Amino acid sequence: MSGAMEAAPVAAVERRVDAAEERRVIIASSVGTVFEWYDFYLYAILANFFAGLFFPPGNYTFQLLGAFGAYAAGFLVRPFGALIFGRIGDLVGRKYTFLITITVMGLATVLVGFLPTYKTIGAAAPLILLGLRLAQGLALGGEYGGAATYVAEHSSDEKRGRATSWIQTTATVGMFAALLVIGIVRISQNAATFSTWGWRIAFWFSIPLLIISIYIRLKLNESPLFQRMKSQGKRSKSPLKDSFLRYPNNKYVFLALFGATAGQGVVWYTGQFYALFFLQIYLKLEFIPTYALIGLSLLIGTPFFIVFGALSDRIGRKKIILAGCLIAAVTYFPLFKGLTHYVNPGLEKYQQTVPISVAANDCHFHIFVGPWTRQTPCDRARSFITGNGLNFEALPAASGETVLTRIGNTEIRGWDPAKTPDQVRAALTATGYPAKADTSKVNWVMAELILVIMVIYVTMVYGPIAAFLVELFPTRIRYTSMSLPYHIGNGWFGGMLPLLATAIVANVGNIYAGLWYPIIVSLMTLVIGGIFLHETRHLRLDDDLNAPAPEPAALRA
Repeated sequence: MSGAMEAAPVAAVERRVDAAEERRVIIASSVGTVFEWYDFYLYAILANFFAGLFFPPGNYTFQLLGAFGAYAAGFLVRPFGALIFGRIGDLVGRKYTFLITITVMGLATVLVGFLPTYKTIGAAAPLILLGLRLAQGLALGGEYGGAATYVAEHSSDEKRGRATSWIQTTATVGMFAALLVIGIVRISQNAATFSTWGWRIAFWFSIPLLIISIYIRLKLNESPLFQRMKSQGKRSKSPLKDSFLRYPNNKYVFLALFGATAGQGVVWYTGQFYALFFLQIYLKLEFIPTYALIGLSLLIGTPFFIVFGALSDRIGRKKIILAGCLIAAVTYFPLFKGLTHYVNPGLEKYQQTVPISVAANDCHFHIFVGPWTRQTPCDRARSFITGNGLNFEALPAASGETVLTRIGNTEIRGWDPAKTPDQVRAALTATGYPAKADTSKVNWVMAELILVIMVIYVTMVYGPIAAFLVELFPTRIRYTSMSLPYHIGNGWFGGMLPLLATAIVANVGNIYAGLWYPIIVSLMTLVIGGIFLHETRHLRLDDDLNAPAPEPAALRA
């Protein structure tokens, strides 16, 4: 998108930089996108809770992996939504495409609110839930690229980072809204009522939100750059082919993924979702104080999306994104160990004073689990220990024993699902294991500070990313091209994080071992982005509408 440029028609430029219209576009686009994120993240926040509602009983970690598997499925399918709706957006228009996506998302979410549990309809429950998650993922795959492209194509070249950073706030605001609604419902009901049907209210709340969002989006006009491209007859006849099968655009997609969005995705999901799950699952903090801590960190951190988006207009997108990846990779271990120290000091002390080991053979690394999964005694023992937030030493099998679990001086031989868990619980209790975090001993200020720091990392990598991506690709394939690397980076690299981290923890025997996944991906992005990606903030989005464009200056071969 660099090279010889002719002056763009004055009317087209004025339309793009009109301040009043730009504000209206940002607000209208953001409201709808907040709703989509709210819908998508309701399940994410309740995934730990849904494990016992929609998946077969018997092994909590396997229930959890099943719930996280359905959670991850919504992310894994997002790139396919990017392909489907990105193509429609480049052929038909930005506005009408994300009208479709918001409708699909809203209907899928409302249906989750009416879905019977495993106790009622058996194996059909997780299958239907999976189908609805897939529908949500497809819709979200088409939503983000449309909203980011739509706002960027209305914004001025000098303030594009700031304008698109408002879209970046919507994911966090949507998550905050989901936390707030769930928290209000939970506080207003006792635990039994919430477990029986109260949780459904948050999903039913999507009905009025869907109606409002559709109404707002019906009032929008089409993107001025798309209208101009359409009038010039420059629309791509095959956006998928032009984006992914023609050089150099396919190179840009590859580098955008591995040099920007993969690292951005894992930093985002570590700072928001893995931190949430870590507090609940491993540190045993009850979900109301967990929601309060996470919600407050999002509230404090959200304005920094705008700060870093605006800063990227001045100093560039690339250096901010890669700096966030580097800082996160270097500090994740001390930050999460700090959470343990300040949230559950009793657990930290127990881990330091009571040795635990699991000596076994026939151990497996499980990711996607279901009725087809064979759970060995080793798998059950390891999952049970780490599911209680405890580290263990993995040892070779003892002679004549399939599994031998040692807790302090207590030895537990074999693993009978009907009896052994109670024996392990008794041994843990006898050695002083804190089954729940003692809220009177939580250092709330320090715990909140750590969570805010991790949200700041999120804003660094995520605030400038929309502007960075839209600047990499020409108008005729922008929606399709930017959506795929974004949703692979966030949906696959980021969305798989809780599932992979949980599996790694159970396999390795250390509650911090799952952090190696986001650290390695962040460092990969740092290296690839640092070597191959150049700055994009100086590029104009309409260069390709003024003259044929050679290879963008944003990338170095």
